[in-house]
Amino acid sequence: MRLKLSSDPLYKNSIFIMLSSGCTAAIGFAFWTLAARLYSSEDIGISTALISSLSLLLVLSRVGLEHSLIRFFPEKDKSRLFSTCLLVTTGLATILGIGFLATLRIWSTSLTVIQGYSYLFLAYLAAGSMISVTGTAFVALRKAEKYFYQSLFTATKVVFLFPFMFLGSIGVFSSYGISLVIAVAASILLLSRSGIRFGKIDREFLRETSHFSLGNYVGELLIVTPNQILPLLVLNSLGPANAAYYYVAYIVMAILLVIPAAFSVSLFVEGSHGGLVELKARRALRGILLLLIPAIVVMILFGDVFLSIFGEAYSQCYDLLVIMAIASLPMSVFFVLCSIARIRKNLMAIVSLGALLFVSIIGLSIPFANWFGLVGIGYAWILAYTLSSSIAFIILRR
Repeated sequence: MRLKLSSDPLYKNSIFIMLSSGCTAAIGFAFWTLAARLYSSEDIGISTALISSLSLLLVLSRVGLEHSLIRFFPEKDKSRLFSTCLLVTTGLATILGIGFLATLRIWSTSLTVIQGYSYLFLAYLAAGSMISVTGTAFVALRKAEKYFYQSLFTATKVVFLFPFMFLGSIGVFSSYGISLVIAVAASILLLSRSGIRFGKIDREFLRETSHFSLGNYVGELLIVTPNQILPLLVLNSLGPANAAYYYVAYIVMAILLVIPAAFSVSLFVEGSHGGLVELKARRALRGILLLLIPAIVVMILFGDVFLSIFGEAYSQCYDLLVIMAIASLPMSVFFVLCSIARIRKNLMAIVSLGALLFVSIIGLSIPFANWFGLVGIGYAWILAYTLSSSIAFIILRR
């Protein structure tokens, strides 16, 4: 199959989304490789838990508006929709961040190191929220190339690792956060050149799409939350060093997820503009398999080499990496089927599948980690996504 980049918007936007995600993954790879050599494993473990906590708060604050932004962008005032999503999600993120900082000891005593830097945590959280909304707007506009440009600005986090070494885990976290602030400023400029301006909150849009947003929010929350919870679970049950090993294996494996994530988002965008959804879904899945299968083979053959870049100790999580890489196949099917459900506005399917995935991953990870150690998390991944994608196919087939 030949991907016609210039003539097919499904593939064109998929390619730029992949470039953006690939760039983000490469930058993240370089960032954590350097951080692992400059900072102790304990500092890496705590900083990864902090970044995962920030990511979790961002997921909680979206309330499904990013899906409504994509689904209804072709039909409504784009500037008002963008402003509404930006103000609502960033405001909610700030409120959730304040609540998180006030209850740190409940989540993990290791995270209390951030208490003296609460203002920084909230600033990075707000920047992360704005990055998410502006990136979604670029994709919804079918200008994924600007989404790619946005990702390039986050490379600055690698540079900041050097001057912040004296701060330990806070130095790693601040390097990550400052890059978000820089990327936000660049993204707003790029978006304004695309004709999007700041406006008032569109209350009518919020009312009309509340059901769609809420359904997608619950489903997305259930789907994404396990990825943010697992680093905390590993930190509390297996210790900071294993938390670092798990996170490194995850970010290496996440390079593979660039492919299905890009095609599934592009499928959602193109399906929202009309056309035969099933035909577009088949083409998206073919494109995924064409690129993903060779990438998995490369990961299996050279995964230990990739891990050793972070340090000799990180090679011990090679088995976990291989299992997670294989899990990307059922994950790809699951992503595509979820996009179909969103295009059809089948909220019951989204919520049900999200609940099944959440219960499967968390429910299996806890006993598997106790029985098999760190590699047990990989077993939980592959079983959970295989089960969820199979049931998703049956539901949407009907």
